[in-house]
Amino acid sequence: MQAQTDEERELARLIVGSLDLENVNADDIDPEESLFGDGLGLDSIDALEIALTITQKYSIQMKVDDDDMQQVFNTLRSLNAYIQEKLT
Repeated sequence: MQAQTDEERELARLIVGSLDLENVNADDIDPEESLFGDGLGLDSIDALEIALTITQKYSIQMKVDDDDMQQVFNTLRSLNAYIQEKLT
């Protein structure tokens, strides 16, 4: 597993908390592992919840139906990179 950056760790904790993932430790999420399917196992409803949480916390508008959102939501690292880019 690759190490999480501080921002990725904060985002992982935000995801685990917002989705109430009881059996997932945020610190154990591999930042390069897929968030959906065989990776963390999230689904499209989870993506909507994450987008809402990110909008509330970071004031970043996310439209999950945008073409690039599938790539953005691919991994913890790609999602964090998108957020950091929008914050600068």
